Amino acid sequence: MNLIAPTIGGVPMCHGAGGMAGHVRFGAKTGGALIILGTILVFLAVFMSSSVEAILQMFPAPVLGVILFITGGQLALGGTCDPNKSKSDRFVWISTAAFAVWNMGVALLFGIALHHLLKRGLMKL
Repeated sequence: MNLIAPTIGGVPMCHGAGGMAGHVRFGAKTGGALIILGTILVFLAVFMSSSVEAILQMFPAPVLGVILFITGGQLALGGTCDPNKSKSDRFVWISTAAFAVWNMGVALLFGIALHHLLKRGLMKL
């Protein structure tokens, strides 16, 4: 499924696809980042298993939410069907649609702000 679906505009369907998109979006350029992360997680599991929950609670939920939102946007960009639209335009409408599920007014303001941030080069995809 993961070999054929992306060739026709589908999104990869495994947990690792979201993690990889997140790593690449936030600066990882090679597989070494995943090896480092895996090593840290194995170390935590083997030597600090009783305190892993406390360690993970040190990350604020809003930070994890932003990472999840950006990762979801990256994956959704690969699955959009209109090749005539630029990547930034597609990201604006996907993000605005995501906010519209929650609140239409906030979605409108967010979409306008995001469009101008991308247009002026203050934010890059």
